[in-house]
Amino acid sequence: MQGTQRILTVAFFLARAGLHAQTNPFSDDARQTYALIKPILLRAAEKMPEAYYSFRTVAEVRTFGEMIAHVADGQLRMCAVVKGESMTASAAAKTSKAELMAALQASFDYCDPVYASMTDAAAAARVKWARWEMSKLGLLNWNISHDNEMYGIIGAFLRLKGIVPPSSERRP
Repeated sequence: MQGTQRILTVAFFLARAGLHAQTNPFSDDARQTYALIKPILLRAAEKMPEAYYSFRTVAEVRTFGEMIAHVADGQLRMCAVVKGESMTASAAAKTSKAELMAALQASFDYCDPVYASMTDAAAAARVKWARWEMSKLGLLNWNISHDNEMYGIIGAFLRLKGIVPPSSERRP
């Protein structure tokens, strides 16, 4: 009887997961792309030695540390808007690798449940971001796009210091 009960329990959860995927294809896509950028941004911040967090390619460009702070603060602000909260982001005031990595992790910790709980129905609600009005899902996708854009720049910073970006590492 236990074997049959286990099979039925597994079948129930698989069917439920399949139904969820069928009813939320747009928010599921956002979750998937968010899950792709998160670990490589965290790994990039980890791979850069602290001595290079103040590295700047040219005077007009943010330092590596400022790039990490920019990602962290942007994520907090965007996810707060989607949640209907007001968030004061403060990573820009941080300079050490440990502080900036903690701020980046905290921004992902704050955003994770926002992405995890999003449904296509809730995603259609309108929010105001800067001077634009867009759907909640539109703003979450904007966050993903921004993360990818910043990662492209961060990857170049790593390469300039002879470090292979996480997305280019060979897999075992």
